[in-house]
Amino acid sequence: MQKPPLILSVSLLLALATPASAGNVYQFRDNEGRVLFTNVVTANKMPKDVAFREYRTLEKVTFYKDSNIHRYQNWGSSEYDLLPSYSKNRNSYDDLIRTAASQSGVDRALIKAVIHTESGFNPQALSKPGAQGLMQLMPATAARYNVGNPFDPKENIFAGTRHLRYLMQRYNNNLEKVLAAYNAGERNVEKYNGIPPFAETQDYVRRVISRYKHLYKDKV
Repeated sequence: MQKPPLILSVSLLLALATPASAGNVYQFRDNEGRVLFTNVVTANKMPKDVAFREYRTLEKVTFYKDSNIHRYQNWGSSEYDLLPSYSKNRNSYDDLIRTAASQSGVDRALIKAVIHTESGFNPQALSKPGAQGLMQLMPATAARYNVGNPFDPKENIFAGTRHLRYLMQRYNNNLEKVLAAYNAGERNVEKYNGIPPFAETQDYVRRVISRYKHLYKDKV
């Protein structure tokens, strides 16, 4: 009897790529919507196991140690909404955001849009790839800015803002590239010369820019 296709969990997917180096992971989907992630493919991009031949390739995702690629949430029925348990935090960090913006020159509305999208104002947020806190700092990024406690709102916001400032300088204030690099890592942006063809990253960039322009611009 032929073995059924192996459906890997997102956590196992991420385990395929070690933190120290990049790992190519291929995503497939069958006619019933089931998803397969694998790092074992043949030259024609199909899995070696014959049982996988019903799948078609969607995309190849490269995970670097600074990547925080994952599916983002609406938090509710509109882009304004948050999870009820954290909705009270929406304006709790405005003073920290203003200070970080003043020190870095980054628009405070952009900082708040990133926080909204990344963590929904949950200071204890932890993504499956391992990003932490309000601005979802990957361990490599937190270490780069000497963050002692990534779950501390002040440390997290200040470091995340410094990273945005660095990316804005690197990409000449091209907001789409800045946000794509914040999510998918700089090497993926360089590889594709712009937003990588990852559904999660493209969705992330759209969400942040929309919230920046429609919710927080000139209102923070």
